Amino acid sequence: MFIISLTYKSSLEEVERHIPQHNIFLEKHYESGVFIASGRKEPRTGGIIIAKTESKKDIEQIITEDPFYIHEIADYTITEFIPSKYNDNFKIFIEE
Repeated sequence: MFIISLTYKSSLEEVERHIPQHNIFLEKHYESGVFIASGRKEPRTGGIIIAKTESKKDIEQIITEDPFYIHEIADYTITEFIPSKYNDNFKIFIEE
């Protein structure tokens, strides 16, 4: 499982311009089952995506499709983590 942390490096006006295309990118990966949750940071300095893939390389490839990446709107930090404790409602995302 991975946490993808986006940090905006452009103005919020520039971010807003690309939100519709970014939402299409997100929806594609929700439909594929890779993305589990996403949302903006507060204060609004970027966003977080929680994803499940086999490898960090998969995440790095997926990120290249994001309009925020393509238009250099955000920087990305990828953190892999292995859940060892979780709520039963989250089990579907952990167990295979």
